[in-house]
Amino acid sequence: MGTDGVVIAGGGLAAQRCAETLRRAGYEGRIRVLCAEPRAPYDRPPLSKEMLGASPDESAVGFRGQDFYEGRAIELVLDTRATALDPVAQRLRTSAGEELGYEQLVIATGSAPRTLPAFAPYENVSTLRTLEDARRLRELLHAHARLLIVGAGFIGQEVAAAARAAGAPVTVVELEPAPLHGLLGAEIGGWFARLHQEEGVELLLGRTIATIHGGRRVEAVTLDDGRRIEADHVLLGVGVSPDVAWLEGSGLDASGAVPVDERGRTALENVYAAGDAAAFFDPFLGRHAYSGHWESAGRQGAAVAHAIADAPAAPPALSSFWSDQYGTRIQYLGHARLADRVEVDGDPGARDFVALYSRDGMPVAALVVGRPKALPELRERLAHLTERTTA
Repeated sequence: MGTDGVVIAGGGLAAQRCAETLRRAGYEGRIRVLCAEPRAPYDRPPLSKEMLGASPDESAVGFRGQDFYEGRAIELVLDTRATALDPVAQRLRTSAGEELGYEQLVIATGSAPRTLPAFAPYENVSTLRTLEDARRLRELLHAHARLLIVGAGFIGQEVAAAARAAGAPVTVVELEPAPLHGLLGAEIGGWFARLHQEEGVELLLGRTIATIHGGRRVEAVTLDDGRRIEADHVLLGVGVSPDVAWLEGSGLDASGAVPVDERGRTALENVYAAGDAAAFFDPFLGRHAYSGHWESAGRQGAAVAHAIADAPAAPPALSSFWSDQYGTRIQYLGHARLADRVEVDGDPGARDFVALYSRDGMPVAALVVGRPKALPELRERLAHLTERTTA
C-alpha cells in the first residue's frame, strides 16, 4: 500500500461516513478529509431546525469529537477545498495552493444553494447551508425581523416553521401552485400549504417576484400580481446544485452530479463520488438518479468505503428523507413522481396520516405524517423499489 492513501474532498455526511466506514472495514492506509469550512464535519439538517431555536447547542451538530479522528488517524484538512483534479497524475489541487497525491479519491463536495441573480446586489439576502448562515438567520428571527422566503421546498418550509416559533412574521413566495407540487402532487401539496397557513405563515402561491425595491438592502418586493411585500431579510430557498465545477477539465462532467455505479465508482480509475455530488445508479428507475438527501449521502459514503476496502456491499436501500415542522415529524420513502394515484389513510387535519402513492396498483412511495411506527411496514411494501432493474 502506498503512502498517499484516500483523499476525501468534502466535509459533509458522505465524507464522514466514508472515513469512519473505511476504518471499520479494516482499511489501514492514510485518510485525509478536506473540509471547506474551518471546522470538523457536522450535520446539516439541524441548521434549518434546532439551530434556529432560541438556545441551540452548536456543539451537538458535530458528527464526532476531535479524539475520534485522532484515535483513528483520520486527518482533517480544515478551511481547504478542492479546486482541480488531474486524474492522470492522481493529484488534487486545493485552495491552499497545494497538490495532494491520492491512491483513491472520493468526490464528496456536496452541493451549493442556488441563488437568483436579481438579488445578488443586496446585502440582506442569504441562503442556508452553513452553521454561520444559521447563526445569522437565528439572530434575525429572534429579533422578529420580517422574513421573506423565496421558495417553498423543505428548507423554506422548515425555516418558515422556525420563524413562526420565534414569533417572527414570515411570507413565503412560491412559483408552483402548492408547496412540493412537482414531487408530491396537488393533494398533498395542498396539505402542506394549509399546514403553514394554520401556523400564521403568509403563503403566496403561483407567484413570482417582478420588482425589487431598495438600495443596498431589499426593502420590499412587488409580485407579478402587483402586490407589495415589505421585508427586513430575504432567504432564498430555491434548491441546490451539485458543487462539482472544480472538476472542469478532469474528464468528468462538471455540469451536474457525477454518475457512478452502485458502489460509487466514476468513469475515472480510482475516483469515487458520494452524496450530493453523485448520481448513483437506481435499480428501480434503471438510470442514474440524483438524491440530494441526508440518508442517501450516508449510505453512499459507506458504499464507497466498502468498495475501496474491498468489503461486501450493503444491500440497496429506499430513497428517503424527513422533515420536522411545527412539532410534527414528516417522512418520505420512494418515488412519488412515478405515481398515478395517491390514497390517504388517517386525518390530515390532525397531522396524523399516511399518503400512499401507487402506479398501476403497485405502491411506489409513501409520505408519513406523525406516524413513525408505520415506517417498517411501509418499507416492506416498498422493498421492490430496490430490486427492479428496469423502469
